[in-house]
Amino acid sequence: MKSIRVNLQPNAKADEIVGMDNGIWKIRVKAPPVEGKANEALVKLLAEYFDVSPSRISILKGHASRLKNIRIS
Repeated sequence: MKSIRVNLQPNAKADEIVGMDNGIWKIRVKAPPVEGKANEALVKLLAEYFDVSPSRISILKGHASRLKNIRIS
């Protein structure tokens, strides 16, 4: 099980993992921050990156915030 911190930027031009800054992953998604769409896009992107099922990725903290704690099991 792995835990990461993510700074999520919704409404971006592309879905991408930008890099890391002080141990926090910077990620951009095209989806807007309404009705959980940006969170869904984040989970899908991380699942592809880590080559796991989306069901193995959980947002532990920060559902309504740009700064999130994510668990990958």
